[in-house]
Amino acid sequence: MKNKIIYLIAITLTLVSVTSCDDYLDISPEGQQNSENYFNNPQDFQDALVGVYDLLATTALNNILGEIASDNSLCGGENPTDVLDWQQIDDMIHTPDNGELRRVWQWMYAGISRANYIVEFQDKIDFEGKEKILAENLFLRSYYYFELVKFFGDVPMYTEGRVSIAETQTIDKTPKSEIYAKLEADLLAATESLPWQQTQRGRVTKGAAWALLGKIYLYQNKFNESADALNNVIASGQYQLVSDFSRIFKNNNENNVESVFEVQYSGSQEGAGFGCFQCVEGNYVVGFMGPRFRGGDFTPYASGFSFNVPVQELVNAYDSGDTRLESTILDIEEFVSTRPDVTYNLGAEHTGYFNKKYIPYADDIVLQDQNINRSNNYRAIRYVDVLLMAAEANLQASVQKDNPQDLLDQVRDRAFGDSNNRITASLENILTERRLELAGEGHRFFDQVRTGSAASIPGFVTNKNEVFPIPRIEIELAGNRWEQNQGY
Repeated sequence: MKNKIIYLIAITLTLVSVTSCDDYLDISPEGQQNSENYFNNPQDFQDALVGVYDLLATTALNNILGEIASDNSLCGGENPTDVLDWQQIDDMIHTPDNGELRRVWQWMYAGISRANYIVEFQDKIDFEGKEKILAENLFLRSYYYFELVKFFGDVPMYTEGRVSIAETQTIDKTPKSEIYAKLEADLLAATESLPWQQTQRGRVTKGAAWALLGKIYLYQNKFNESADALNNVIASGQYQLVSDFSRIFKNNNENNVESVFEVQYSGSQEGAGFGCFQCVEGNYVVGFMGPRFRGGDFTPYASGFSFNVPVQELVNAYDSGDTRLESTILDIEEFVSTRPDVTYNLGAEHTGYFNKKYIPYADDIVLQDQNINRSNNYRAIRYVDVLLMAAEANLQASVQKDNPQDLLDQVRDRAFGDSNNRITASLENILTERRLELAGEGHRFFDQVRTGSAASIPGFVTNKNEVFPIPRIEIELAGNRWEQNQGY
């Protein structure tokens, strides 16, 4: 999945291709090929599917925003206006003109548009293995739609194919309940054709589809259905916890036995640049999260831009002996105390802490612009996330499908290295464990919203900030058909 393809489409969504920065969606037909005479052989379908996977790289933005918007971290940066759109989201003062939120909207719909292109021509030819390709495509489209619903709530749903300019001005927003119903149906269908294991790393598996489906059920408080879906992942025996928590996020331990779905990144692809983040094959937000090292030997890390700095309250939430703290958060003062030659610049909102899970490493293979082109894969769905979601769902299901205490015990035992620190599997404890286990991974804000605990976020306004505003320009491009989200 780390290679680019020339992606062929004759018409693209106006919603996602209105500015010069969206040239990656524009179509440059190669030879005599166009949308009508493409999809003539299995390789055409494979190449088009790679194009759908390719937009996963842009979800790095979604992940960092999920932390900055939460109570886990502050925006940071060089100064209070550094990446102002992120600063506004951190302070809960973002508006419909926030450029970073528009990036989320555009990029997710770009992935959906590419997926719909395959759906449109799925019956053109038959060949062995086509059902698996179509199932992977349905998962990816569901993944992009789920991101949109998490951010914006009700959004327009396009599933039948390409959309003309005229059609974009006649389509209304779809209630998220209807979108969820479509995603449930698509993911259930996908599980029928996906294998438990793929030969190529990063490809969607049956476990990934069941896990995403379980998560979508959980977001709707469909606890029975969520428990069933997540228990399918657990019962498969395909996954297990990495025994040493400190190894999970190392670049040399990607796609490990705990990875249910992982977004693949490479720093070896040219084309990266601050003017076109969607062109980057690397995980561009990783460079934003490192300390602002100035000199000395600070290996194994590389310098960064000091964004997404964890707060003291998060650090204090870890109990003594919890091995996750040291592997989740870099204490810069502790680090430099053993390296007196190391110097660094203080960033804005400096807390003394940095996100160690997605930190730039000095030995990363980067060919162009190491500031934004890092190879750290994003562990989108970890098995431990499945265990914790399953514990939550089983605890609240009308008929318990699995023992939530056993599920929580597995997580705690790994965290402390023994069974002496187990806690009761109450809902409060399970949700707290999610925060400690998944800190720095982009889930916190959305967990707070779905569980009604977002009031602890500074500046959060109830009945407004549960979702982000639909970008103003997208409403205008749609002929002002869509009502803005409440409070914006």
